[in-house]
Amino acid sequence: MKLFIKTLVLVLVLTACTQDDNTTLMAYNNPEITLEIPTDFPELNDAVYNNTPTEYGVALGEKLFFDTRLSADNSISCSSCHIQESAFADHNPKAIGIEGRIGLRNAPPVQNMAFMQVYNWDGNKLQLEDQPLVPIITHEEMDSSILEVMEKLEEDEAYIELFNLAFEGEGITADGIYNSIAQFEYTLISANSKYDKVKRNEGATFTASEAQGYAIFQDKCSSCHSTELFTDQSYRNIGFPINPNTEETGRARITGLAEDYMRFRVPSLRNIEHTTPYGSFGQFTTLEALLDYLDSGVLEADNLDPILKDNNNRIPLTAQEKTDLIAFMKTLSDVEFLGLND
Repeated sequence: MKLFIKTLVLVLVLTACTQDDNTTLMAYNNPEITLEIPTDFPELNDAVYNNTPTEYGVALGEKLFFDTRLSADNSISCSSCHIQESAFADHNPKAIGIEGRIGLRNAPPVQNMAFMQVYNWDGNKLQLEDQPLVPIITHEEMDSSILEVMEKLEEDEAYIELFNLAFEGEGITADGIYNSIAQFEYTLISANSKYDKVKRNEGATFTASEAQGYAIFQDKCSSCHSTELFTDQSYRNIGFPINPNTEETGRARITGLAEDYMRFRVPSLRNIEHTTPYGSFGQFTTLEALLDYLDSGVLEADNLDPILKDNNNRIPLTAQEKTDLIAFMKTLSDVEFLGLND
């Protein structure tokens, strides 16, 4: 498993018995993990301060992330759709759950979650701790229940001990599951790509094509893919082909507003080379196909983003500009984060 979280070591530092009821009292040494915040990254999500990653919390969250017992038939885990080499996404147009069930949308990458203010394609979660329950109970994903998951984990003495170490003897709880998975995901920070090294003056330099692509990006892409996250986290309708599933209405599924129809959260471009296919349901198999579509003209919509509407529903790009732009986007690949440098 190519993860860079420390190997779990369980250490019980103090055990004592009360004279009155012979109840075992435990003091737990569970040090906090300091998140290294990259230069110029946005503020942490406020929820991080209420669920600060700890040594055992992160270890527990990582263990749960890879555990197939979270699914009804013990066949898939979080990591089944969130694979490290794919920036913790996968290569299926839509997520695939137990029994081969097809979900509504493409599985988004799990990276830099500590700095995101909204989660999922439609922004239906504002705290990462609220996210783990969704795949557990969704029919097309794990199709289980939190009680069923807890019952399975309670049969495992190692889990009982780890939950106690992570959450001061509280045992296995639903909140412990949610909070520990979030803690693990908070540590998945990607900020060591070639782009980052160039910006930090660490000896890396752009090729001529990459440098030209960066200039094109700043001119034609950075309005939406802004900040060091390469997303402004806004919701936009950019005229992509529409999901044929009638349940899909984009952000409007959450707000109920017609103006939010087919608006989706702007995705980060970090590690985009490794997160194919692209779009909310994998509409584009390559970056070339995506750029060709934007160049040729997108679907008309009343709420089409003004950036496109004001430019005849397209982002005009020459063949060379597309080549250069893709060259730049590939500099956003973080091979250490992806586990590709072993």
